Amino acid sequence: MAGVSDAGTLEGDASAEEREAAVHDVVQTIARTTFDLDAVLQTVIDRAVRLCRADTGNIARHDGDTDEYRIAAFTSMTPEYERLVRERVYVPEQGSIVGRTLLHKQVVHIQDVLEDPAYALPDLQRLAGYRTALGVPMMRDGEPIGAIAVARNEVRPFSDAEIRLIETFADFVVIAIENVRLFQTVERQKTELARFAPQAADLLSSNEGEQLLAAHRQEITALFFDLRGFTAFAETAEPEEVFRILREYHTAAGEEVVANGGTIEHFAGDGLMAFFNDPVEIDDHELAAVRSAATLAERFTTLAADWRKRGYDLGLGIGIATGYATLGRIGFEGRYEYGAIGNAVILASRLSDAAAPGEILLSQRTDASLEGRIATEPVPVLRLKGFTRPVVVMRLVGLSG
Repeated sequence: MAGVSDAGTLEGDASAEEREAAVHDVVQTIARTTFDLDAVLQTVIDRAVRLCRADTGNIARHDGDTDEYRIAAFTSMTPEYERLVRERVYVPEQGSIVGRTLLHKQVVHIQDVLEDPAYALPDLQRLAGYRTALGVPMMRDGEPIGAIAVARNEVRPFSDAEIRLIETFADFVVIAIENVRLFQTVERQKTELARFAPQAADLLSSNEGEQLLAAHRQEITALFFDLRGFTAFAETAEPEEVFRILREYHTAAGEEVVANGGTIEHFAGDGLMAFFNDPVEIDDHELAAVRSAATLAERFTTLAADWRKRGYDLGLGIGIATGYATLGRIGFEGRYEYGAIGNAVILASRLSDAAAPGEILLSQRTDASLEGRIATEPVPVLRLKGFTRPVVVMRLVGLSG
């Protein structure tokens, strides 16, 4: 194995202006693409081969969680050579320019592969005809995530300037791969959040969203749904049937909450929590929560009738409370939710626990804010877990308008 060439800039090297233009071209490609890594890799290898006066070139990338690498971009190859290169799996080893670069985690410069006793790809060499080969690792956190390889069909070592250029390109590819990884992470987080809070999902990529995703205070109306008879049902029903009924229930509840501008914080088996007025403010968030509850209660009547035909007796208790809460993104990398913490959340949960099947219980504050727009009736003062004093509660009878 020959070391990095000590030769100066050879005659025929790309000019400084050409190199600068190529670097600019690669940077612009990275800036234009969000997740199209193939476009970046192809731009890099095309420019690398042209500027280094090479005959062929390729970029190998780490393949999943294994210690294997595959060619992700190439240039100036015949169809047969391309096929063989694409089919080949590279690992850190001495027998190829890519494998050797990955093994040593540094630049590898073979001045003549025919004179290199460790080189072990004679079939590829005969097909392509290359003699001088250069490999540059793409390093992240001290480990190779791939390599750029270029080759010439004559014995002509690459110059220091050409090697530095390929090293620069390798750094750019690492940046591009990291950008794609971060973009995919954000998209995955948005997808996860969208299952619970479509409004919160969009905040991840907005300028104003960072403040909202951090902890902040806001008045909300919290809404809890809780299935009655679920434990007994789950103990006797087949798991597939349990999941089927939960899907039907969650779908109905989720559709009503989202349709009224609410944010679903979580599904917890037979329970579901949602809140209104954050991250997007709603003028009548109390009414939006009550409408969601009332509409779901109507839909649930049909669902429950169908379940009874199958031998399952399930009811729905609903609790609603209004008050200030602390909200923001909670969780960890790759598994975020948008959550709320506060007395209103606790009260809504306790009201759903106390509600009889088919009953919608409202906190006194929620009821007062909707005076004249909903019909309610008082229920006996409740003593709820976590509250030292009895709680005044109202039962929803119907919507007035």
